[in-house]
Amino acid sequence: MDETDVEQVTLALLDAATDKDAEVQEQVRKSMLTLGKQQPDRVLAMCQDYLLKHPKLVVSHRVVILQTIELIVGSRIEAISYPRIKSIISLASDEMTRSKEVIPDWQQAASNILVAVGNKHINDIMEEILSKFQPGVLPHFFVVQTLANLSDSNVYGMVPFLNAILGTMLPMLSMAKQDNMKWVFSSALCHFSDSILEYLANLDKAPDPTVRKDTFSSEIYAAFDILFNNWLQSRESKLRLTVAEAVGSMCHLMASDKLEEQIPKLIPAILSLYKKNNEHYVISKSLCQVLDASVNMGSRVLETQLDSLLFALHQQVSAPVDYSNPPTVKNHNEVLRCFSLLANSFPDRLVMFVIQKLENSNERNRMGSLAVLRHLINSTTSTMESKKLLIVASIRQPMADHSNKVKKRVIQVISAMAHHGYLELEGGELLVRFIVQHCALHDTYQRGQKPTDPEEVTNEALRSMCDNALHLLTTTVGRLADVLWPKLLYYLTPSQYSNATTPLCKSLIVLGNKKKENKEPSFNIDFTQEVNLASPQTLMIRLLVNAAFPFNSRGHGAPSLSLLQILSINIHPNTEILWEKEIPPLLTILEESTAESLDKKHWDEKLLKLLSKTLAAIDDDKWVCQLAAEATRYLSTYNNALEEKSFLYQCIGMTLQQCFNKELVKKQLQEILLTARHNDAIEREGVAMGIGLCANSHLEGTLTKLDEFGKSDAFKKSPSIFNLLKERNDVEVEKVKSTLILCYGQVALNAPPEKILTRIDQDILRCISKHFNTKDLTMKLSLIQSVGLIARAISECVKKQGYIFSRKQELITVMLDFIKAEPADALRTPVRHLVMSTCANLMPLDPALSENESFDLLKVCVNSVFSLPSETHTPEKTKEDEILDPEQRKVLYKDTLAALQELLKSVLARDPTPDGLQSVFKHIESWLSSGQDHERERAVTATAHILAYYLDNLTVKNIVTFHNLGALLGRLSPRCSDPHPAVRTAAIDCLYSLLYIQLRYEGFALDYKDEAVDSLLTLKDRLENPDHSVLYKTCSDLTKVMSKRLPQQQLTTLVFMLFEGLVDSQSNCCRASSVILNTLLKNRGAGLQEMVPEMLEVLHVRLQNITEEQVRVAVGQTVLILASQHLQTVINTLVNQPLPYDSWTSEMWMALGADPIVANQIIEMVMEKLLIMAPYVDRKESMVRGGTTKVATNQPLAMTCGLKELLLNGQSQEPAVSVFPQLFSCLTVRVGASVGVSAPKDNNTKHTASFHVAGVAADALRILLARAQLDEVTKRLDEDNAWDAMKEPSTHITGVTLLARAMAKHAGPRLPAIVECLCPSLNNIYECQRITVTTFFSELLNHHVVTELMLIDVLMNNMMERISDPCCTVRMLAVRGLGNIAAGSPEKVNKYAKELLAAMSSGMEEKDDPGKLITLEAMSGLSKVLLHLDKKNVHLLVVYIFMKIKPFLESDNDEIRCASIHLMGNLSKFGSGEAVFKDQIHNVLVSLLLHLVDPNPQVVKACKYAMRVCAPVVGSEQITTMFQNHLHEDKSLHYGEFINDLTKYLIQDFPGMLNFYHISVIQFFKSNWSEVRAGAAMFIGFLLGNLPEEHFSHLNMGTITKGLVMLLQDPDPVVRVKAAEAMGHFH
Repeated sequence: MDETDVEQVTLALLDAATDKDAEVQEQVRKSMLTLGKQQPDRVLAMCQDYLLKHPKLVVSHRVVILQTIELIVGSRIEAISYPRIKSIISLASDEMTRSKEVIPDWQQAASNILVAVGNKHINDIMEEILSKFQPGVLPHFFVVQTLANLSDSNVYGMVPFLNAILGTMLPMLSMAKQDNMKWVFSSALCHFSDSILEYLANLDKAPDPTVRKDTFSSEIYAAFDILFNNWLQSRESKLRLTVAEAVGSMCHLMASDKLEEQIPKLIPAILSLYKKNNEHYVISKSLCQVLDASVNMGSRVLETQLDSLLFALHQQVSAPVDYSNPPTVKNHNEVLRCFSLLANSFPDRLVMFVIQKLENSNERNRMGSLAVLRHLINSTTSTMESKKLLIVASIRQPMADHSNKVKKRVIQVISAMAHHGYLELEGGELLVRFIVQHCALHDTYQRGQKPTDPEEVTNEALRSMCDNALHLLTTTVGRLADVLWPKLLYYLTPSQYSNATTPLCKSLIVLGNKKKENKEPSFNIDFTQEVNLASPQTLMIRLLVNAAFPFNSRGHGAPSLSLLQILSINIHPNTEILWEKEIPPLLTILEESTAESLDKKHWDEKLLKLLSKTLAAIDDDKWVCQLAAEATRYLSTYNNALEEKSFLYQCIGMTLQQCFNKELVKKQLQEILLTARHNDAIEREGVAMGIGLCANSHLEGTLTKLDEFGKSDAFKKSPSIFNLLKERNDVEVEKVKSTLILCYGQVALNAPPEKILTRIDQDILRCISKHFNTKDLTMKLSLIQSVGLIARAISECVKKQGYIFSRKQELITVMLDFIKAEPADALRTPVRHLVMSTCANLMPLDPALSENESFDLLKVCVNSVFSLPSETHTPEKTKEDEILDPEQRKVLYKDTLAALQELLKSVLARDPTPDGLQSVFKHIESWLSSGQDHERERAVTATAHILAYYLDNLTVKNIVTFHNLGALLGRLSPRCSDPHPAVRTAAIDCLYSLLYIQLRYEGFALDYKDEAVDSLLTLKDRLENPDHSVLYKTCSDLTKVMSKRLPQQQLTTLVFMLFEGLVDSQSNCCRASSVILNTLLKNRGAGLQEMVPEMLEVLHVRLQNITEEQVRVAVGQTVLILASQHLQTVINTLVNQPLPYDSWTSEMWMALGADPIVANQIIEMVMEKLLIMAPYVDRKESMVRGGTTKVATNQPLAMTCGLKELLLNGQSQEPAVSVFPQLFSCLTVRVGASVGVSAPKDNNTKHTASFHVAGVAADALRILLARAQLDEVTKRLDEDNAWDAMKEPSTHITGVTLLARAMAKHAGPRLPAIVECLCPSLNNIYECQRITVTTFFSELLNHHVVTELMLIDVLMNNMMERISDPCCTVRMLAVRGLGNIAAGSPEKVNKYAKELLAAMSSGMEEKDDPGKLITLEAMSGLSKVLLHLDKKNVHLLVVYIFMKIKPFLESDNDEIRCASIHLMGNLSKFGSGEAVFKDQIHNVLVSLLLHLVDPNPQVVKACKYAMRVCAPVVGSEQITTMFQNHLHEDKSLHYGEFINDLTKYLIQDFPGMLNFYHISVIQFFKSNWSEVRAGAAMFIGFLLGNLPEEHFSHLNMGTITKGLVMLLQDPDPVVRVKAAEAMGHFH
């Protein structure tokens, strides 16, 4: 290759080095580097020349070239000739120093070259650099920078020069006036010092082991002198920092005496830098090096600097550390290292300093001091040993700080102290208390809130730190066990530590277990000695109350119980065995529960039982009495936790039960009643439960005490009451009365049954009835509850003795008045549910209520509950009411509904007969079909409950008729498909109960199981599925069961109830009614003849209002059954319905398909009409614009619509199949005639816009195929979306093609009859119909089945006729059909050879061919036909066809390119062995190769195919094999590798054609497609890369170079990349 070409290319690359596209830049560099690595000297010479010739080149461009030089030098330093190295050194040196100004990118790039060369040729480099580093002359900035970098990259090469360099440099320092020069000198000195220290540290590897520190001391000191005395005071902060860094590094090399001399000046100077600079890390690092050097040499003067040092370092350590900013973190660590260095030398001074600083209350200062303290405790253990007590005392002040940030540091310090033995010392307890206090912190933020300040330390974070700290103290610091046990117990009882209970218990459990296992005597606690500890009784009661609320205070229940078990012998020796047995099962319950799943009531009972058993086991009245007294005193600690307090009252009641000291019992009751906070509902309830429990053992005493209290001053509005209630002067008397009322109720419930009946009237009701007329809500609620409790108590007693409760009706009336006073539209209070529960408790008691009393009771209660808004409805807030939170509201609703059900059952229990049932049901009935889901759900659920109850309690003495069965079934059965799932399930339960009640009344035994009725329960699961078909089947099954069990006389009632159900408020229930109706009529209709006229009339009226499709279907079926005699009338009505049909009409048509004879008549009629009537008329679009629109004619359209609906009925299969060929042809032509046709405008309807005329016909055709069971055909058409295609003008041909293809493949035997039916339409005057049929026939020719069925001649003749059709599309389709014969019946091709070739040739020359569609068809058709023609038929035409194709290869139309390439491939077999053909192939080979990267994937496939089949003609075995191995349509091709290999074979096998080839390729440099241009560049690149020297004469290198240089400026970056890559092969 000519030198000049390489140079031209290198030059072009150098020019393109700053291309705007990053990828191109990258490739240009790579190519330059490739060329450079191949011919380093030549390319380096070019780069040098380029730089020399372009002195004014922009800096960025110079930089790229210099960087390229650096890379070439770095990778091929060994291969570069010495003279070149010398000239590169000289060039780089010149580039670096040419501008006196500092231009960093440019000079740095040059400097980097020198550093790269310096790794091997240090002496030459030094010779060059030192020539520019002359004594007495200030050197260039980058000369010094280069020396500094060399000392880094080649320590062993450079250190020997450093003495001389330092000697020359020292005088220069005083000449440096500009900051940047001072900076570079300082930086160099820093690097030199570091290199020397590294050299000295690794003398064993160094070339000259005699080098010593003092070799450099004097020079370093001299430099230090200037830097320190002159430059450190500079105003430029960057310079000051670099000087400081250098000074730090130089200290280690200075002589000790010199350093000692400098310390008094040096340290203040460095410290003063902190104020002047923002970046402190460098200063701290320098300071640390100075201190390290000073301490190492044992400086004496250092102590004089201590005060200022400590002051400055403290300021630094107090600066906030930003962990996202590494320099601040590094600075903090350096400062702490400084403190460690000083602590080792001056421990006393340092500790005193930190302690004094702790007294400063500034947050930052404290945090800094604490950080130092923690660092010292952890890192200088031995030094701190004697200072421990002092430190413990000094930490108290920061402990009182309010800042959480300070507290966080304090906790870290305490943790460090714990590990180093501080906490056992005097004052250690306070530190433990501090941690516990912070374990008890409450959250800073509510759930979901986020802190705004990222630095903020939240209470949560602090608490979690303390939890961990306490855990670590307990588990890892063994010697602390006696500090913590039993002292930590102290923190369990005061309420301010309650949030710390969980971690405290866990720690105590660990400590206690360890002591118990090791049998340590200290495990046993002497409560008399431990003055601060609570008594065992208080501890036990506290832990029990904790356990009652196991998920409060961060889950303290389980830890409290576990601790109780461990403390057993310390609480009382008798508890150990009992608790070992009782507590573990309780812990298991907690493990398996969550706050939501735990049954609180049940859990409380278990704990009270545990208490009761414990007291029995302790068996010591004095201990128990003390427990009762202490627990009562302890009540006040729970004033802010009333739920807990309520439980404590119950514990006290349970304890008093076991107390034999009557006086003490009275005293405690008095105390409880006086000190209780009666204002609070929870507390009132708690007091009452406690007192009730007490009454179990002390009935007399309790009633006396309550009576006394009722008469006491508490109820007189006199001043003395206030003293008595201990300053609780805000207590309302009503609230105290409420407590008393509740107490009586609880006493009644808990007292022994044998003693209570006599006391109810005289003692209990007498005391509470005087309050019945109250308006106070609190008292109302208490009264209602109390009456309910009394009723329950009486019920219990009545079991053993008879009792007439004379005040029953009076109490019920009072209760109902309470309900009536409630607001109807909201549920805010528990009045309703408490009243109903109370009434339900009163109902069973004698005497019974009268009918009117019973009616009133039910009416008031049912309406009051059912009319409530839904549970999720948020009520309006009124002035006096607080809104309930959703959870409370949910509970209130649940309780209220449950109470109503209990009440209904209790009323029914008094009269369990059909009439009794009806008297309850009539209150519910109207709610069943409410429009509100929640109302229906309440009604059906209540009904299900009362029916189930009725059935369970039914005893049939003699056979009675269950006369309301039909009405109940009619009301309830449609609800089985209610849209609301809960209603459906409940409705099934209702039916199940009803039918079993009927069976019982019919005399079946109690244990009789009816299979049919039981099957209803299995339907429940099916009802969970809202799918209509499932609901339909379920209703149907359900009806069968009902009709089987329903007496005849009940049937009429049921049917008419169901008619009402057709217009239920819920459409699902309308459906159910219709399904039940139809099923019932099928099964039992025979007995209802006289009812038919009336039924039809009702149905007619109902139909007007039914919009629900499924109900229409069902009713349609009913009508069909009833109207089968009037079929003709029905049809006439339907055809004249407005189009498009509404769904009701459609359903009717569909129903008509159920009768084969009728269906057959209709189909014949429709086909006849469609054949003779015009499918559409042309209408003018508008008078102004002109143009016409096709509009469908009415009758054929209506017929098509009807036919479609009729075919939808599965039973229309037989009539449809009997005329399949005629109907198929008729509908196919109808689709063709409807494409692009719009529906007729009907003034009465607005739907025409969405009505698709062709769509209707296509749908009908699709249904017909399904009816004919041509599943494979429909499956294929659905997969290909053929139906959508068929309906639209733009894709109609594709759609019909898919239809013909599917029919040919999967329905062959049906084709002869279809073809016969379709032929007449080919001469139809409607162009659209000709197009449809031609398309169908042309596709049939694609399949061999037409030859087998002997249809080929008919089809071919039709196609030949259509070649001259006036319609362009029909002609195109005819050419396509002729081409298809090659695929369908290749053996017939030669029979029609002459006609085929003539048709295709004229097709390729077609003039009237707007989109070149006919040309395209002709080419692809010819491609197919050629595969099967005999050579003799084609031989003379090959070259003629080839010449015709060639212009199409570069066509802009992708499909034409594709077809022409394909055709070329298929021509190849006719030309093999002919020289003229081989030339033609070589002529187009380049084009084919480059189109392998064509943007169109189909063209790429065609190229692969053509090249593969032409391969044998090319005339090179290697190329033939390669084409056949690599060019497969479905395999991906690595184009680069492929072209690379191909160029090698072209060079070997066709050296004479290289000239032709490369000229052909160069023509493609101007191709329209960027991919092809890029491919051409690659081709040329590989051709050059693989070309032996001797062949270069064949190529016009000038043109190539020119072409590539042009491509390197192509607008497309991909092309530029490939051009640059090709240039990399110029070597």
